[in-house]
Amino acid sequence: MKFVEVNLLGVYVAPISVMMVAAWFVTAVLRWVAGRSGLLAYVWHPALFVFTVYIIVLSSIVLVTAR
Repeated sequence: MKFVEVNLLGVYVAPISVMMVAAWFVTAVLRWVAGRSGLLAYVWHPALFVFTVYIIVLSSIVLVTAR
């Protein structure tokens, strides 16, 4: 697939920015689930863990979109 600019209300934005926003929403849901289940209590550094999950989700979205 070819990455092309996305038209948002007349403003062209890079496709990675749209993917970053989508990854942020997915990570927010996963963080909520991890917080409710108590997983974040067992993590050494919760902020680093959430950032790592965000990077994994973002790279997965990019790889799926590029295929």
